[in-house]
Amino acid sequence: MDDVTKTRKHFFPVKTIWFTGIIAFLSLLPACFKKENYSPIPNIYDASVNLLEGDSARLTFGFTDGDGDIGLADSEIDAPYDTSSRYHYNLYIEYFEKDDALGWVPGINLGGDTIVFKYRLHPVVVKGKNKGIKGTMDVIMQAFYNPLSTQSDTIKYRIQLIDHALNESNLIETDEIVH
Repeated sequence: MDDVTKTRKHFFPVKTIWFTGIIAFLSLLPACFKKENYSPIPNIYDASVNLLEGDSARLTFGFTDGDGDIGLADSEIDAPYDTSSRYHYNLYIEYFEKDDALGWVPGINLGGDTIVFKYRLHPVVVKGKNKGIKGTMDVIMQAFYNPLSTQSDTIKYRIQLIDHALNESNLIETDEIVH
């Protein structure tokens, strides 16, 4: 056997192992970029509040939506998105205060109604075939507490997101906020 034949026999197993390793790596690579399948009903989670300067705060929460239809265009004002409908807004943030005797109670405004911050979020643009989305929303709240209440030193929020198809998310609450 000459030196060339010995060399080929010597490297054959190494090439096979190298080639097999590359094939295994390439077959596992798509798992790193797996498409997530989310429910078409929005899901929200991990709400937090950061107090900003003055009376404003930033509410942040995570969300998923399987068909990516979060948001409403400004032009969408016909039923069921008209101003008299619950679905005119797509983000509801209920305000609660901690009463020393009663525990958590809805905050009340001067008119005697419960305080609910209502927002109309613009559409989230989704490109590609997979419309499922996952992200984080930040909402700047200009007046995050009721300055007329004697119980507004400790508050929290309950949040719900509604998608374009009128699917209502789960309800989540923030931790208590002491200011």
